[in-house]
Amino acid sequence: MAKKKTTQASKPEGKVSERMDIRTIARAANVSIATVSRAMNHVTTVNPKMAKRVWEVIDELDYFPNTQARALVSGRSRLFGLIVSEITNPFFPELIQGFEDIAVEHGYEILVSSTNYDPKRMSHCIRRMLERKVEGVAVMTFGIEEPLFDQLAKRKVPLVFIDAGPLRPGVSVLKVDYHHGIREGVQHLAALGHRSISFVSGPMKLHSAQSRVAAFLQSLKECGIAPNPDSVIEGSHTMEGGVTAMEKILEAKLRPTAVMCSNDMTAIGVLHKLYRAGLRVPDDFSVIGFDDIHIAEVTIPPLTTIQMSRFELARAAVTALRAHVEESDSAQKREFRIQTNLVVRESTGFPRRTMRDVQISKGNAKAKR
Repeated sequence: MAKKKTTQASKPEGKVSERMDIRTIARAANVSIATVSRAMNHVTTVNPKMAKRVWEVIDELDYFPNTQARALVSGRSRLFGLIVSEITNPFFPELIQGFEDIAVEHGYEILVSSTNYDPKRMSHCIRRMLERKVEGVAVMTFGIEEPLFDQLAKRKVPLVFIDAGPLRPGVSVLKVDYHHGIREGVQHLAALGHRSISFVSGPMKLHSAQSRVAAFLQSLKECGIAPNPDSVIEGSHTMEGGVTAMEKILEAKLRPTAVMCSNDMTAIGVLHKLYRAGLRVPDDFSVIGFDDIHIAEVTIPPLTTIQMSRFELARAAVTALRAHVEESDSAQKREFRIQTNLVVRESTGFPRRTMRDVQISKGNAKAKR
């Protein structure tokens, strides 16, 4: 019986495959161990034909390089850290997905941690980042714990923040233009005839919540609308916070005709409370969210909201970190602008008892005669 012919790069069997390492790849590709190492670390001086041969063998043998060992040799982890506030809000998983897609596209892996708005967890997140030797960290929590981040800054780890960050080398900031989108939202409601508008904010300790409230009050002023003393209700950026805030609004003597929310999860809580109260959106109340998470399209009714692109945030964050790691100081950009825009769906409409509402009612009455 003829023996089965095997190629030089045939996958080792049994126990040999369990011990597959860089030496196995070097033998199969008929190159030196140093060449394999340089090829896997994308060193530009490697002969292109040899590098191609190495990667063909890696693919054929289904070999997974030891990234920690490579990091020790090269001095680079090619790992970016991403710290977010929470995982339960769909905004953040969507942001994480975009961040990972873009980082992987440029040859980086990511390490994700969530703080759940807890300073102790934030400290743990930063410790994990330092232990894993991340090359840069994007802090997408919409709030700053500056004493904690000093640990990263002292080790010269590049940082990216949202809205505000310390003015120091190695730090970039993603500046979100809250005013543009919120102004479009207020103008949209004003054009429909709303003159009494409430705003459910996020936790006021967050810089982003303060910025959104300021943008809302300024936008009211620009539209010639005087805010009520109780126009702003502090929420928690959660559905439960939206329910609680809407309960307060319904208990007030002077009810608004429209409610703007600091994020979509709050707006979904508002929609839920209005449904439970037997009120209809947008007939009884118009509702606007903020973020434009994917489920905003399928709420009942579909939610009018202010879009803040998670993809743009992710792309700007990765771009900033790569600039700090790969480019000279002069090429590093301090600020990145993130635009916001109104997306109109079905949760906003004319307020009750407006001239338009009366005309529609009269038209319906005539049609029934």
